Amino acid sequence: MSEPSPGWQRVTGQSWQEFRDDGWIDAVHPDDRASVIERWSRALREVQPRFTHTYRLRLATGGYRHFAVDAAPVRDGDTVIEWIGTCRDVEQEWQDARRERLLARATAVTADTARPDEMLAALTAVIVPELADSCTSYLLPQALHRTPGTALTAERVAAVTRQGPAVPPPHHAEHLGPDSALVRAADLRRPVHAVFPPGSPPPDIAPPGSEPWLAPDANSVVLLPVVVDGTTAALVVACVSGDRPSLGQPEISLLQTLLERAHTPLSNALEYQRTRQVALALQHSLLTEPPDVPGLDIAVRYRPSNSAAEVGGDWYDSFVLRDGATVLTVGDVAGHDLPAAVTMGQLRNMLRGLTLDREEPTGDILRRLDASIQTLYLECTATCVLARIERPTPGRLQLHYSVAGHPPPLLVEADGTAHFLDEGRSPMLGLLPDTRHSTAVHPLPPSSTLLLYTDGLVERRNEDLTDGLDRLRRHASTAARRPLAPFCDELLAGMLTADNDDDTALVALRLSVP
Repeated sequence: MSEPSPGWQRVTGQSWQEFRDDGWIDAVHPDDRASVIERWSRALREVQPRFTHTYRLRLATGGYRHFAVDAAPVRDGDTVIEWIGTCRDVEQEWQDARRERLLARATAVTADTARPDEMLAALTAVIVPELADSCTSYLLPQALHRTPGTALTAERVAAVTRQGPAVPPPHHAEHLGPDSALVRAADLRRPVHAVFPPGSPPPDIAPPGSEPWLAPDANSVVLLPVVVDGTTAALVVACVSGDRPSLGQPEISLLQTLLERAHTPLSNALEYQRTRQVALALQHSLLTEPPDVPGLDIAVRYRPSNSAAEVGGDWYDSFVLRDGATVLTVGDVAGHDLPAAVTMGQLRNMLRGLTLDREEPTGDILRRLDASIQTLYLECTATCVLARIERPTPGRLQLHYSVAGHPPPLLVEADGTAHFLDEGRSPMLGLLPDTRHSTAVHPLPPSSTLLLYTDGLVERRNEDLTDGLDRLRRHASTAARRPLAPFCDELLAGMLTADNDDDTALVALRLSVP
């Protein structure tokens, strides 16, 4: 600089003695100085016809704003005698350009993302380092049934820092007390923002050692609740550290706009939770305790799928008829949604009524149920096993059963011999008009165990059904001498996997030792 500039002095607060020669560099943001010096030196060396550059200047009032310099050389023949130019405040233009750039990037990285955890992880990677030095995102799995002001369990699904993985890794549950700032943000359903000296957050934001989400040298933080249909479904924590300009309202507004992209998958996730909650309540209201029958031990089990998006139409039932026969049934309505669960309840009650209505073979009962389905539920299909245990003579038990498109019953004898009952088979219900459903009869040996189950117990992705059936036969044979309740629990433990994505229902009956 070779002559005073009142405008520069007014904006930066530097005196002429401070900014003359190369002193003006001291007013440039430390992170921008290297690029400014390099670009300006090259312009001088190459005598570029025009020099333009944008950088941050420290203001006399504090903080930094973006300015654009536009300069050109003044020549006397072939000699450059001076450079002259302007320096213009372009903070709003820079903010607008950054906003468009980040929104475009957010759109690109989330274009094919539907899961809320993946959506939040992608947005977190956009936020750092453009807007923050660290960012952590949480899903709130208990959002629908949590009372405000109580403790909160948050599932951390993303954690990114400018320097690398310095914060705890994602996919971890954090239990937050009711006095946590995160809980306060979730309950208020609006941002909680704080600016403070580096490494000295106020106690109401982060009591010492209590909050793993805050960087040690943070100078500002914003806790952003992601609100969907009036419910806080997720929380995002963004921090700025060291001498970087603290987070302000422009950054908070941009963060909120970015996180709006997660609204649809989070809304879907909440809807899945609501659907699952209603469906499970419906299912459990219908899955009654087995009857107490002399000489028979009956156990029932129901396991919902591990997927929050899957609610199925599996059912079981057991009851005693007026003639003393014991009825067992399991079934599965096609579909994995709330309508499937509702239809399941209707078919289960209809089958109860048809079975109690008259004493007839199990195949005839399924034929009437099939006709009812094809009349009342035109697009419904279902599978079912209906079993009736009779005492033809004292000391003997006989199984009458029918199987409509369902995995076959498994009979396990006292010595562990296990085999499937493959007779009495017919197509699934609701599939073909005027289907004949046959009835099979099989004796039940003393101390044997009869198992009825739905396909969630034996089906696995990318595996043939026969492999699952063989695995069930082996597990049942091994556990045959266990009491009936542990027998059922061992089957579930051995057969179901962590990624089980279908409901499982089973009914087990064992003949008591005389």
